[in-house]
Amino acid sequence: SNPFEVKVNRQKFDILGRKTKNDVGLPGVSRSKAIKKRNQTLLKEYKEREKSNVFKDRRFGEYNTKISPDEKMIRRFTLERQQNYGKKNIYNLNEDEELTHYGQSLAEIEKLNDIVDSDSDTEERGTLSAELTAAHFGGGGGLLRKKASSEQQEEEEKPKSRKELIEEMIAKSKQEKQERQSQRESALELTEKLDNDWKEIQTLIARKAPKSERKDKAVEKPKPDDYDMIVRELGFEMKAKPSERMKTEEELAKEEQARLQKLEAERLRRMRGIDEQANKKKPSHVSADDLADGFILDKDDRLLLSYKDGKMNIENEVEGEKDEEEEEEGGQEDNEDDEESEEESANEDEEDSAANSHSDLESDLESEEEAARNEEQKKHKTNENKSQSAEELDPKIEAAKAELPYTFAVPESYETFKSLLTGRTIEQQLTILERIQKCNHPSLAAGNKAKLEKVFGFLLEYIGELATLDLPELRTIDKLVLPLYNLCQMFPEAASDSIKFILRDAAHDMEEVIEVKGRATFPGLDTLIYLKITSLLFPTSDFWHPVVTPAFMYMSQLLTKCRVTTLEDVIKGLFVCCLFLEYVSLSRRFVPELINFLLGVLHISLPKNQAQGYAVVHPFRPVGKNLELLLVSDKKDLDSWQKQNLPLSIVTRLKETSTTEMNHIRLSCLALCFDLIKKCAVLYESLPSFHEIMHPIRILLKQHVPVQEYPAQMQEWYHSALKELENKVKHYTPLVCEKKKPVPLKQYTPKIVKVLEFGRKQASSKQEQERKQLIQKHKRELKGAIREIRKDNQFLARMQLSEIMERDAARKRKVKELLGSLATQEGEWKAMKRKKWKN
Repeated sequence: SNPFEVKVNRQKFDILGRKTKNDVGLPGVSRSKAIKKRNQTLLKEYKEREKSNVFKDRRFGEYNTKISPDEKMIRRFTLERQQNYGKKNIYNLNEDEELTHYGQSLAEIEKLNDIVDSDSDTEERGTLSAELTAAHFGGGGGLLRKKASSEQQEEEEKPKSRKELIEEMIAKSKQEKQERQSQRESALELTEKLDNDWKEIQTLIARKAPKSERKDKAVEKPKPDDYDMIVRELGFEMKAKPSERMKTEEELAKEEQARLQKLEAERLRRMRGIDEQANKKKPSHVSADDLADGFILDKDDRLLLSYKDGKMNIENEVEGEKDEEEEEEGGQEDNEDDEESEEESANEDEEDSAANSHSDLESDLESEEEAARNEEQKKHKTNENKSQSAEELDPKIEAAKAELPYTFAVPESYETFKSLLTGRTIEQQLTILERIQKCNHPSLAAGNKAKLEKVFGFLLEYIGELATLDLPELRTIDKLVLPLYNLCQMFPEAASDSIKFILRDAAHDMEEVIEVKGRATFPGLDTLIYLKITSLLFPTSDFWHPVVTPAFMYMSQLLTKCRVTTLEDVIKGLFVCCLFLEYVSLSRRFVPELINFLLGVLHISLPKNQAQGYAVVHPFRPVGKNLELLLVSDKKDLDSWQKQNLPLSIVTRLKETSTTEMNHIRLSCLALCFDLIKKCAVLYESLPSFHEIMHPIRILLKQHVPVQEYPAQMQEWYHSALKELENKVKHYTPLVCEKKKPVPLKQYTPKIVKVLEFGRKQASSKQEQERKQLIQKHKRELKGAIREIRKDNQFLARMQLSEIMERDAARKRKVKELLGSLATQEGEWKAMKRKKWKN
């Protein structure tokens, strides 16, 4: 009805035929409707947010008959504890818990309020008599009632004074105490009398049962339960003790260095002949009549400061003091001997003078002669003692000299390093290397790391020198690999640089020989041993490694570029093949040079002109001089051959061996070749082209190898290798074209596109259009929901504000009332005061 409350929604364009719903809006009416609706719903929920009209029994398991009552109580107790537990109780030490026993608090029971003290005089503690309360507190209502009931008696009798009442009370308490004491004494007498009577009667009543009846009636003790056994075991179990802290690597190195320095000092002392027992001061003989007049309490032990080469010299001073002490002790012993001899001579002189009574001149001469004899005897004794001590110390000194020093400085050059190890046993060499490493640990000093890195290179050079001897010391090399490995673990970068330098030099040497002669030869034993050490020091299964990959390439060049002209070359090539198998045992990497070399080794074990059905690859030739290197035609040598391992040191002894031994070595090389073929078959069986790779070897083994001429053991090796090659199943996956969706043919029919009305959201298809409509609808609903939530929050804020204002108004009203009442009281009091002042 009110035109100001009407809102007209104008449209930009009038469209014929379109019905409009919201041409005219009533914002006031819609707002009042929304407020009314919120008063009926939201306001009602807000006022009843902390109220519940329905009682719900939420006790756990109240209506569940399957749970026992004990279990219900336990679960309820745990749920109650969980509800009370929160973040604020994280650090609670159970101080707020109150433990109960039969409904009583244990804390109150522990206060021992109800315990009667046996030493107390009165049994009724804490109770006051009526007289006492009357005397001190005026008697209260009881005395008033007494006064009301017996007013006449009180008028006739005089009231007692305070002093008389207290005296009566004291007399009564003493009388009661005496009575209680007499009752207690009489009770004790009666109990003693009863005890004595019972003892007299018990001897008549008691009758001991015979042993047979006792055994029958003996009750078997119950066997302890598992729980009781565990409890007893836990009682006797050892409690854990805190262990010491784990020491760091630096601390361990310092302790080891200190230990070795101490042992070296002891060895040097033994080598110099300084005995520990001699250094200890022996207590000089003191007679019973000695008054200890020359005893000095304090001795000046201060050392004189001296320098040597810019450093303090303390050792020489200590040694000088020891020498002085020894001289003093020797001088004291000599003085004692002189005194004894003088006393003896004096006594003898007195006896002679008393007996013979000769002249004084003769007696003086005799005493001088005796003194000279005593001096000669003393000198002779001291010389004998010195010779005996020297004889005893000689073997100790020699043993100390022969013993290895405990501390070593890091050698600066290879010559000094070599001089430390040459002429020593294997165990001594290992001990020297270990002590060098421990005494010069990198954590002990700044430059020790660079020094020990040099030691790794020196040790590699020393191993190479041992390998190039006429009789290579392979056992020593095998033992020296362990300290080499330890140094490699400590300094991996320096170790890898040293090995790479050696491999680089070997590869350059091989290239120079190829440039000069056109063909290369297999390297010496030192290079082959370096290749073996590389596999021990570094991981060989990596796809690429800065040390192993160059070694891998170098070995493949050895098998392809080095000509096989002698039996020594065959042995070295087979050693490289063994190294290849060791390198690729984990990665299973395919090495074609290995297969080709084994094929060539089989080829040179056949007679000439039999290379049919397979092709031989360089360095082997199908025709030439160096064929039949492994061919053995002597039947005696074939029959006498036995399988033996080929040591690498046999390469240096081939020139001195006989023809029979040479034939045996050839057969051993052929057996090793069969073994390597078997291992290759096991290693590469998973390759899809395995049969094609092994096809030449299979043909050579089947058609050309003279198996019947070989000994029985060799035939077993041959058949096992051939069996491994033939038993592998071919697993090929057929080639299939890749499946693709067929491309449709081009058509010339026109494409009809629906032209949509202006202003609508154009889409490529009906589904896309519906999707966009849903998105639009979702946005519209989301905006409406957000608007409603905002209005709800505003409504609740208004309600909360009105509540706060009501509370504030009530509080102000009450404060005004209180202030008004206080003002009236103050006015009345002041008026009364003025009135009194006027009066």
